[in-house]
Amino acid sequence: MLSWRLFIKDLRQFKVAMGLAFVLFTIGVILGAANSDALVSLVSGDVEQIRELSRKLSETAIPELSFFTFIFLNNAIKSVVVIFMGAIFGVIPLIFLLMNGVILGWVVAMTASQGADLFDLIVRGLLPHGIIEIPAIIIASGFGLQFGYLVLKGLGELGARDSSERTIDLKAFMRSAGRGAFWIVILLLVAAVIESTLTFYLVR
Repeated sequence: MLSWRLFIKDLRQFKVAMGLAFVLFTIGVILGAANSDALVSLVSGDVEQIRELSRKLSETAIPELSFFTFIFLNNAIKSVVVIFMGAIFGVIPLIFLLMNGVILGWVVAMTASQGADLFDLIVRGLLPHGIIEIPAIIIASGFGLQFGYLVLKGLGELGARDSSERTIDLKAFMRSAGRGAFWIVILLLVAAVIESTLTFYLVR
């Protein structure tokens, strides 16, 4: 049920949705890097809140534990919610992908414009944990997009005279989504450990 092999099989089965999730995230990164005023105005407040929260967490008695707890719970909860809120026609994962991409693109672009070493930022500040965290977030959104597609297709098949004419198997998808949520949380747990320890020390 929760085997890694079946999880990889699910990713192959939903490869179109996963590919679309990657494309949407990439578009968000490009728009953020391009400093699109309309989108940046939507996320700049969130970035400032994250910076303020980061400052407060770094001042706690055990900052590594504080960062780990916040990063893991924030990413894990949002990713699981995105999977199952995809039932609302895939709108939530679409917005989630674009906004996360915009934030990442904007932060990198702004940091570079202020004279920081872009290579250093990516290699030390993003790569150690991002190589796991970003794919996990994209995969979660891919499951959400697939859920939205199945709901829309299921609505289109409601008029079928016989149940045998319907091609949607939501029970099978829910098993895959549950398995996906399990492994995504595991991946985000590993990413949070890396971000709150290795990345934390590299960027201090």
